[in-house]
Amino acid sequence: MKINPEYKDGIQLDAYREIKCLQELRHPNIVQLNSVFTTKDQTISLVLEHLPLGDLEELWKNKDILYQAPDVKAWALMLSQAVWFCHANHILHRDIKGSNVLIAADGTAKLADFGLARKFADPGRAMTFLVITRFYRPPELLYEATHYSAKVDIWSTACVIAELCLRDWFLPSDTDAGQLSIVTETFGTPTEESWPGVSKLSKYVAPENSNKTRGRPMSWWRERLRLLGEDGVDMVRGMLRLDPKKRFNADEVLNHRYWTNEPKPSRAEELMLRIEMGKAEKRKREDERKRGGAEVESGRADKVARKLDFGSMRK
Repeated sequence: MKINPEYKDGIQLDAYREIKCLQELRHPNIVQLNSVFTTKDQTISLVLEHLPLGDLEELWKNKDILYQAPDVKAWALMLSQAVWFCHANHILHRDIKGSNVLIAADGTAKLADFGLARKFADPGRAMTFLVITRFYRPPELLYEATHYSAKVDIWSTACVIAELCLRDWFLPSDTDAGQLSIVTETFGTPTEESWPGVSKLSKYVAPENSNKTRGRPMSWWRERLRLLGEDGVDMVRGMLRLDPKKRFNADEVLNHRYWTNEPKPSRAEELMLRIEMGKAEKRKREDERKRGGAEVESGRADKVARKLDFGSMRK
């Protein structure tokens, strides 16, 4: 990052925010900023702790990493504790997603990338709705709300937990309009009755009665989120309520019965072993595939050499 006099204190805004937040936040589940220094060419460098085991998105995409309900509970708890600590310190993250939850060498998950983070705004102060990656963006931001609360992070956190269960995207769409469509298909069409004040949001369009949807039935949730069990499904649904005023806050998430009921969350060292074993298995298969390809190419070369036996040709 280069120092620029046009930015705050010469530092680009997202970099300034990240430095400021990480200096304030010290928690086992938040990436640690070790130091900040400037080079001769006025480049600012952040020295963060080393987190070598990838991230949660990379983890669920790697089918060689085998995990079960206690593991999902452990990762979900670590992320929820990080979000709670941010909110307890009046900080909105505003970009929670699997690729921003990194994994330390001991298996601990840590929330990272605070480039869009900011302190809670005054109730009357507008904020941008152009935050949070689309798949994790709550409906109030899709409707372009400029006054919102820490509940935006809660929605994103629930999406990350759901993806761990599915080993796939939970609410994927290519456009903002498509994102709204999949949200209403999943949770039902918001109305003034279900979400008081929604009609005042700039992008809200009142649906015709024939276009209203009721959302997915409980059987759909139980089937899709089997690794969470009944209690986990209840918690995630509370985190994904359309009306942000009815949505769980970080305290309610951590006080939910899901965490204390069976199964107990896995220990960090157990998570580390699962990840290491999965990564090793993937490397092994890739090496075998490469060797197999090399053997095939070698066999082809031998056949070509036999066909083109120039030594046997007479002048």
